Amino acid sequence: MTVTDTARAVERGTLAKAADENFPVAPFFLPRDWRTDLMAVYGFARLVDDIGDGDLAPGGADARLLGVPEERADDRLAMLDAFEEDLRRVFDGTPRHPLLLRLRPTVRRRSLTPDPFLGLIAANRQDQLVGRYETYDDLLAYCELSANPVGRLVLAVTGTSTPERIRRSDAICTALQIVEHLQDLAEDLDRDRIYLPAEDMKHFHVQEADLAAPTANASVRALVAFEAQRARDLLSEGAPLLGSVRGRLRLLLAGFVAGGRAALGAIAAADHDVLPGPPKPGKAHLLREVGVTLRGEG
Repeated sequence: MTVTDTARAVERGTLAKAADENFPVAPFFLPRDWRTDLMAVYGFARLVDDIGDGDLAPGGADARLLGVPEERADDRLAMLDAFEEDLRRVFDGTPRHPLLLRLRPTVRRRSLTPDPFLGLIAANRQDQLVGRYETYDDLLAYCELSANPVGRLVLAVTGTSTPERIRRSDAICTALQIVEHLQDLAEDLDRDRIYLPAEDMKHFHVQEADLAAPTANASVRALVAFEAQRARDLLSEGAPLLGSVRGRLRLLLAGFVAGGRAALGAIAAADHDVLPGPPKPGKAHLLREVGVTLRGEG
């Protein structure tokens, strides 16, 4: 396989993961230029998460594309450092990685700044160093890096950023991050990460050992229900964002909110037992939630 073939395979493999997200990334009803730019942003966000989680395709292709020596290909901090260097080339040179090459026209066309991209990299660096969060405010500060930049990039790509829309978007994105943490509780524990505030675990009498069980006990379920309600409240706080936009953007944002609500519904349907695996909503459930969200009934 040639270098070009390898780069294309890496790019395709990362972008294909969009189908597994809780929300639509770049649905068909959007204008083509929006879809192109949103997929470019998604490719960046997905790849930086894969680096931080150690979920890159085997064989070290991403490391070679970023110029990381083979012996350091499993060093996540080294990979994130190299990825940040390549990101900076998006703004002042020619990046090496195909997903960053794909991002460069989007950055120029939409006048995007480095800050939200750097926030996502910083969140993944933090994941290598911090595995526990003492308070809910500590977790919110993490979400400010790990989730909120995505919504801000969506607003920037669509040319609709205002301070109030950014505030509402941040609430939605933080909610979606909390939902994902709840769905992936067991998987994150395998990575020695717990995104449940320690103060809440103490309040609900939940020990770390309880999270490693095959199924959740009553205390764990109560804790998950508590955090799920926080996410639901944040989605409600962010939902007025939909009323401030029109047309296909409103439908896209409704998909984000509905995706979070549908995932929360799946968690509730599992009686808040997320330990056997991530509860996922079906497509029909998601579509119902989109309708409810667009009517403002949620």
